[in-house]
Amino acid sequence: MKPDVIILDIGMPTLDGLEATRQIRQAAPHTRILILTMHESNQMVRRVLEAGAHGYVLKSDLAAHLVKAVNVVSKGKFHLTPKVSEIVLDGFLSTASVSQQPENSRSRPTPRETEVIRLLAEGKVNKEIAAELGIATRTVETHRAKIMLKLGMQSLPQLVHYAIRHNLISP
Repeated sequence: MKPDVIILDIGMPTLDGLEATRQIRQAAPHTRILILTMHESNQMVRRVLEAGAHGYVLKSDLAAHLVKAVNVVSKGKFHLTPKVSEIVLDGFLSTASVSQQPENSRSRPTPRETEVIRLLAEGKVNKEIAAELGIATRTVETHRAKIMLKLGMQSLPQLVHYAIRHNLISP
């Protein structure tokens, strides 16, 4: 099959959306790829576009933008929802200030992210972490996505190894 447009999620169980995008682009270069995800970060948008995707729609924008995104992408254009465009612009504007920080301070988790890493590594699910920290489940999901991007990790087992190596939990 050679579909005109494929809609992918980033977080798929066996093969993540980034790698799937790369493989599809190689196997079917004329197929257009639209990413549908909850990840609201400039880095993720950049990685998705670098992998070869043609559009990026947040799940929170799904009802308002999916049909339009499919139509735009199927015509050979790129599509970012307004919220994603804002994320990209914010990332672009903050690049100067971030590039002035030492490299290791950008890749080090914040104290709150460290708490989330520890709780995830202990096997707690987002809802349990949210209750323990007194924050919304969606906030935990956002922390988790940012942590994975910041540390360059693709899976929870990688995060558990990180937690063990940094003495956040004991093996």
